[in-house]
Amino acid sequence: MSKPLHPDIVVNGTTLVAADIAAEAQNQHAPKGKPGLAWRKAARALAVRQLMLEEAASQSLTPEPRELAPGQIETDEEALIRALMEQAVTPEPVTEEALRTAYDRNSDAYRAPSLFQAAHILYAARPGDKSARDAARARAEATLQALRKTPDKFHSFASRESECASREMGGELGQLTGSDVVPEFAAVLQVAVPGEVHDQVVETRFGMHVLRLDARATGDILPFQAARPRLEEAAEKVAWTRAAQSFVAGLLERADITGMDMHIAA
Repeated sequence: MSKPLHPDIVVNGTTLVAADIAAEAQNQHAPKGKPGLAWRKAARALAVRQLMLEEAASQSLTPEPRELAPGQIETDEEALIRALMEQAVTPEPVTEEALRTAYDRNSDAYRAPSLFQAAHILYAARPGDKSARDAARARAEATLQALRKTPDKFHSFASRESECASREMGGELGQLTGSDVVPEFAAVLQVAVPGEVHDQVVETRFGMHVLRLDARATGDILPFQAARPRLEEAAEKVAWTRAAQSFVAGLLERADITGMDMHIAA
């Protein structure tokens, strides 16, 4: 009899059948052409889950499911694993020295929001409506082509054609920060040339935009104390992740597992 491509895995006497691992593999990311990697990730995830549930039982934890979102409640197993992690994982405390080192290493990442002065002409089209979006792009491209020759006509084009309320102001959007607009629009504000009509149509969920960036003021680097809450939050996440990984590694080290070498990176 031929050996199965993916055997069952036994974790401390409990069998994780190949069918369940294959089903979990559908939720795991793997590079194209490497389905075996997704299977390995799934097998490791299910083995760790089994070990966590065993550990929770050994500590006599009882499930107390929480509401994750309106109408979405944890399962008993999810509640047990959460309770176990809350009890067993103790991250290293974040030191002031570590925070200052992180700040000094990359202080440029901690800036006040940049400010933008911009105007646009919107050709509206709903997401998923391909024909409407194609038509909106064609109109935007035609306007952009015309404005390359006569950029001073932006106000009149916006007043006549834009499908945004800003048409009443010739397309002027006033002073903005990146959080005032959708991410795809904010990304272009960061790279557009101030004082010029952007050379490409900007596509967002609202449709197609012809954009003019009038001014950009890059935010100043925040002093350490102002950046400290963000630094501390990031450091605490890293510390918790390291502690959780160490805890899981300990469970795997003590476990009796056959069918797969859990020490090989998934």
